[in-house]
Amino acid sequence: MYVALLHSISVGGGKRLMMADFRDMAERLGYRNCRTLVATGNLVFETDDSPARDIEQVLEEAFEQHFGKHVDVLVRSGPDWLKLSAGNPFPEQKGSEVCVRVMRTPLGDNVIDLLERHRGQEKIAIVDGDLWVDFDGKASETRLVSALTTRKLGIGTIRNANTVIGLAKMIR
Repeated sequence: MYVALLHSISVGGGKRLMMADFRDMAERLGYRNCRTLVATGNLVFETDDSPARDIEQVLEEAFEQHFGKHVDVLVRSGPDWLKLSAGNPFPEQKGSEVCVRVMRTPLGDNVIDLLERHRGQEKIAIVDGDLWVDFDGKASETRLVSALTTRKLGIGTIRNANTVIGLAKMIR
């Protein structure tokens, strides 16, 4: 079992990707038991054991061919996703206020120092190379979001804890 996360569901021209189209594309690639969660680019599927990076490349190439735009795709194995979900350092907070930036290349602890100048009341932690943030309110009202970009941190995508938990339930 694997989890794939799209960095963006925008396919240009103001159009958003429909999750049914993403699921259908994955099924045409031979992935099995494809299921999506919410409309933010989350896919759970089965395939033969493969390195996550290989699956990412296949999905990225197929996405670009099918939808005409490159979108970064991050893939985690089922066990790795369950570990990520269990590693939430802020479990006492509401799931919509806590987010994780799932990274292709693990972040080092030094990133915390780089983010400090953007941080207000938020709590931040790196767990197994992924960046967890407790926004202590609305993420849209914080300066920290502007620092959580691919240009500054590398390829990654943000999901809230509710989505992380929902995907974990789908793969159990």
